[in-house]
This record gives sequence, structure tokens and C-alpha cells, in this order.
Amino acid sequence: MTNFKLAASTVVEHLTEAPFMLVLLILRRLPSSVVGPAATMVTKAAPRSSKPLFLLASLAAGDIGGLVKRFESTSAQRITAGQARRASEIALAAGQLEWADIFLYQAEGARQRPATSARRKWYDGDMSGAVEALTGQPAGMARQRARLESELKVFGGWRPVLPRISFEPKPRRVMHLLTNSVPHTASGYARRTHSILTSQQDSGWETLAVTRLGYPVQIGALTARKDDVVDGVHYTRLLPSHMAKSMDGRLQQQADELLKVARSFKPSVLHTTTHFVNGVVAREVANALDLPWVYEVRGQLADTWASTRGDDARRSERYQLFMEREADVMRSADLVVTLGEAMKSNIVASGVPANKVLICPNAVGGSYLREPLEHRAARLALGLDPAGLYVGTVSSLVDYEGIDDLVSAFALLAPRLSKLKLLVVGDGAAAPALQDQVRRLGLSERTHFAGRVPAAQAHLFHQALDVFVVPRKDLAVTRAVTPLKPVEALASGRPVVSSDLDALREIVHDGVNGRLVTAQKPDALADALFELLDDEGLRLRLGAAGRQEVLATRTWKANADLYGKAYETLRGN
Repeated sequence: MTNFKLAASTVVEHLTEAPFMLVLLILRRLPSSVVGPAATMVTKAAPRSSKPLFLLASLAAGDIGGLVKRFESTSAQRITAGQARRASEIALAAGQLEWADIFLYQAEGARQRPATSARRKWYDGDMSGAVEALTGQPAGMARQRARLESELKVFGGWRPVLPRISFEPKPRRVMHLLTNSVPHTASGYARRTHSILTSQQDSGWETLAVTRLGYPVQIGALTARKDDVVDGVHYTRLLPSHMAKSMDGRLQQQADELLKVARSFKPSVLHTTTHFVNGVVAREVANALDLPWVYEVRGQLADTWASTRGDDARRSERYQLFMEREADVMRSADLVVTLGEAMKSNIVASGVPANKVLICPNAVGGSYLREPLEHRAARLALGLDPAGLYVGTVSSLVDYEGIDDLVSAFALLAPRLSKLKLLVVGDGAAAPALQDQVRRLGLSERTHFAGRVPAAQAHLFHQALDVFVVPRKDLAVTRAVTPLKPVEALASGRPVVSSDLDALREIVHDGVNGRLVTAQKPDALADALFELLDDEGLRLRLGAAGRQEVLATRTWKANADLYGKAYETLRGN
């Protein structure tokens, strides 16, 4: 019953403030293989309709061209201010900012227009402007204003308040505060965490992982338990019967709950990960208990946010405050851990001493340490054509991963290589648009979208490929953050072709274990792929070299040893 109350309150909050965004969030939680075809059927039922249902269906189907045509049709009609406001909301959810502004202008006089105007400013990172837009508005918008004020307060440097408590920690115990985890989330973040926890336990540390307040009920896992044990790793959930309405209230609630768990578990070290809200909570709990704490920087989330917006986003209030809070948390941690040299350089540039930064790279363990299967055996195990020639990726399907460039490169290669097939494993917001791109190119019969797959099966998809591709866009976030998947591909003995970006050059060495190509150039990507696909001996040599290097330098066991030594040093200070 507690979980259902928690979920219901979340739904009500979204329905009250942003119903269209709630619908999109729900759709994006469902498999794109189901949502895409269903949404396409809806759009075909009324190809000219500009009602919200059909606008949302075009967006869910990934048919951005069709969505724009519906916007054009809507704009040409005589519509009410309320209809214009709803169209502006959907355009904003789609990232179609020009249309959002056109409809927002036409919505003059609509009762809820200030709420949409605030969301438009918030999208751009104008946090103070969004709050100001809601000043003096009726009760419903006053609640929205209070929520935005609270978030601005947290971004402005607010901290939880906890009492100082004397307690005796137990040696070789580490407690992790996490954003999400297995078995409810199968992201690279969750899998890295699970690998770290498993390897730490194998090396003699007792671990406890605690996930953020409300997770995983807030992502739809209504039957979630307060404790999970996965491969011997204990995950504890903070699932109150109700959550505070404000961001600072929820973080205070999370800090109070985490402190209770820590007093019971008695760790000697606290360890948390990006982004800064985790660090804010972990820092105050560590201070309350006089414990050392570690902040692990796995991404540049301010840059991830900015990557979905224009260049002006990096000059916005939100971006600047985000970067300030990240720097503040990193500087106050006893140790900062990160994934590679590019990320370390950024951390040091923010004022963290280089000797306080430890690199623990993405790594492999378990099934990736075993001798990989031959391509044919892996394909047969997955029900794929054993005689095909496969290129592809295993990735979150989001815009900055550049899978659209891989599809374009595949379209250039397909006429030249009759056996060539494209394999895309994973799901995400970009999946419907990618599937639409493949349909428009007439390549559906030669492309397999596998969707989300169980973690235990992921290594087979790597082994089914002849060449693994990492076609990331050239953005601040992709230049700095080193992904996990190409490391797993190399461990599987498969060569990797990737965008030539700083973070990826730490993994892919041109002509040694793969090829580097200019980002966002499908023709250059196609040329590099053809070189490897046309020479089996070269593929095998590069793949063997990649596996040898990964096994020598990137294992979770080696990382666990690094963590353990660092923890012991912290406790000795």
C-alpha cells in the first residue's frame, strides 16, 4: 500500500502541472517496439488532425516531420488560446522551440499560459525567470512556483541539516548512495555500480547500497521491496509512505533516512556518485558521523543537459549553477573518483587537486573474462542469421550517441555488401526516430532493433557483431565521458570503430584495436567500416589486440583493489 500511495502522489503531481510530459514519460518507459508501431497506427487514423492525441502520437512514433506538418496545420487554423497553449506544451516536450514560441504567443489570454511560459523559461535554464513568471498566479500555479523555487534553492547551494552523532564505524564496510540500480534499471550506470559492489565484496569489503528516496517506485516498480539481494549484493530502498513536495524537502528527508541506515550499518566510508544532489546528501551524512566520503564522477551531467539544447544553454543560469554545485561537491569530498584522463582534466580544472583524483576506468568481469564465442555460435544463440555480416552497437538510444549517423553509414554500405545487417541493442527516447529513419531508407528487413536485453545476454550481442560502433556526436559531454560498452566489445574480441573524441581515444587506438573517424560524418564512418568488413583477417587481429589490452588493464577486480587501497588511506588520515 505504501508503494501505491507513493506512486499515486507522483502521478497526481505530474497530472496537475504537466500532463503531456507525464504521458511522454510513461510512453518512454514502455518498449519502443510496442510504442512505435502503436503510435504510428494512431497517426494514420487521422493524418491531418492537430488534436493533442495525434500530436503526441507523432512525437511518440518518432515522426518529427509529421509532427511539424501538424504544427503547420494547427498554426494555419483559427484556434483558441487554450488550444494554442496545449500545442505549445507538446512542441516544448518535442524540443521544437520555435513552434513552442509561436503557439505560446497565440496562447495570450489562456488561463494556464503563465505555467507554460515558466516551463519554456525553465527549459532554457532561466530558472529565476521561470519562478518570476509564476508570481501572483492562482493556487495551482503557486504550487508549481513553490516547486521551482525549491529546485532553484538547491541549485543555489542549499544543504540538509543533520545533528552531529558519535558512533563507532566497523572496518572494511562501505555504504554507497546511488541514483538507481539493478534489478530495476539496466543502464551502464547500474551495471558499473553492481560490478563495483560485487568486486568489492570479493576483495573482502562488506557493502551496502542505498538508492535515492522514492526509487524504484517512482519509475513504475509498484511491487518493489525495501530490500533486494542481487548476486549477494544488498540494495536498500528508501520508500516512505509520502515524500515532501519540494526538492529541498525531499533531500532533507533522504538525508534523515540515509543517516538512520548508516547508524545501523556502521560503515567506515561513504561512497556516492554524480550528480551533485547525491553528493550534497552524502556529504552531510558523512559530516554528521565524522566519516570520510568519496564522490565518483561518472558523467558531466550539466553538459548532458546542455547537449539537448542549443549553444546558449552553456551560458544559462541553470548550467552555471549546476557547474558550481558540482565543483563545490568535488572540492569538499575526501576523494574524487572518475573514469578517465579527459574527465580528470576537467575535474582538476574546477579546483580539485590532482592528487585527490583517482581514475577507476570502466572495466569488465564475469562472462567477459571467458573466451568469447565465435560469431556464428553467438548468432545462433540469439536467433540471428549466422551467415550475415553484422555491424551495430549496444547503447542507450539517445541523441548524443549518434546512432542516426550509424544508420546513415549503414545505408551507404548496404548496396555494396549484400550480407550486411545492422544490429541495434538498447532503448531510449531516440528509438522511435531511429526506427522511422530505417523505414524511410527501406532498410527495415536488414535491421534488427533488439530493444532492452537482460544483462546476462548482453555479451552475446557483442559477440554476434563483426564490428562494434560508437558513433557519438561531438559534444562537451561526449568529449569527456568514457562509455562502458566499447570496453565490453573489446573484451569480446571485436574491433571498435568510434568517433575521434578525447574520451574515446582512451579506449580505441586507431589501427591497433579499431578505427577512429571524424564525428558526425557518416561517409567517413562508412569508409572505416568497409575497410574492416572487407578484411576478416584485419578484424580478427584488431579484435584480439583489444581483448588482450582490456584483460590486462581494465578489470573490476583491479578497480576493487584501487578502491580498497584508497579507502584504507582515507581511514588512516
